[in-house]
Amino acid sequence: MQAFLEYVVKGLVQHPEAVTVTPLAGQGTTVYELRLHPDDVGKVIGRQGMTINAVRSLLLAGSAKQGIRCSVEIVEDEPR
Repeated sequence: MQAFLEYVVKGLVQHPEAVTVTPLAGQGTTVYELRLHPDDVGKVIGRQGMTINAVRSLLLAGSAKQGIRCSVEIVEDEPR
């Protein structure tokens, strides 16, 4: 699922080299932390969250087919 998520997100952004996906395994679910270039955050979220919700739906459908649970969270790092 991590490779699929990277593929989809890298196709949406202007800075694909800055995309990192970190899986965090929890109790019965895996949360993928998505880190992006600051200019690309708005593109991935989309208007009223439509794009990120579509990505989450694709990930949910793919993970359900494999019998696992996954979710996506966008992590915005604090500027230094």
